[in-house]
Amino acid sequence: MIKKLLVPTDFSEQADQAFEVACQLAKRYNAQLHLIHLIEFPHTILESVTGTQRFEPPEALFFLKMAQKSFQELKSQPCAKGIEIIEMVKFNNIYQGILDYAKSESIDTIIMGSHGTSGFEELFIGSNTEKIVRHATRPVLVIKKQHIHFKVKTLVFATDLDDDNVKPLKKAFEFAEAEEATLKLVYINTPDRFETTEKITSLFETFSAKINKTINDFEIYNDLKVERGIMNYAKNLNADLIAIGTHGRKGLAHFFNGSLSEDLVNHAKRPVLTFKI
Repeated sequence: MIKKLLVPTDFSEQADQAFEVACQLAKRYNAQLHLIHLIEFPHTILESVTGTQRFEPPEALFFLKMAQKSFQELKSQPCAKGIEIIEMVKFNNIYQGILDYAKSESIDTIIMGSHGTSGFEELFIGSNTEKIVRHATRPVLVIKKQHIHFKVKTLVFATDLDDDNVKPLKKAFEFAEAEEATLKLVYINTPDRFETTEKITSLFETFSAKINKTINDFEIYNDLKVERGIMNYAKNLNADLIAIGTHGRKGLAHFFNGSLSEDLVNHAKRPVLTFKI
């Protein structure tokens, strides 16, 4: 059950869209909503003895007051009425600050906005949302546009039927049940990793036995690439949400092999929910 939601915000349009969805979910689950604003302050002085941080007072005070003003504007929105909202400003590296806060406060789900990037900008710059998806141990819900009425009726979970997808799928089922949504399990069959229907069916039978749950909606979908196949399958179903397990790959392996979950975060038009494998 979702009891604590975290929305990292830079007060951008994308972050506001995530906040609006978070408010709807907070009301639905009677959950506490945490807002965090991270400032990568250039003049931070690390105290080697205490481990605490000091800041140049005038600049720090200015950024703090600006953040508090923006927090008040968010909390005054109609969608936030009746919700317990906790706000926090941290002078820290953005994505590490989010991960640390989520752990310390036992956050159930992180909700973030993203407009996506492509090409060299995506490869060399990346986004904080990507980094959170890559490293977060909590589920991360990525919102791509405004949802005045956010309701998940159909959820697509993409899987390669490997054992490391068992735990993420169980979590996805829990979310689907809470939302009273239909979960569609899909295996994307591509030319570069083609398997026969007989082989995939055998993999599915072995995999589903480990879920301890009857899976009625399983399909094999053929496409040129896995990412494209997931998005096309979700489009054909008019699915409300794409869910996937994610590996926290780092270093050269990330750049050479890519990360499917991060690609979906960047390119999918639908919301994406990731679960750490």
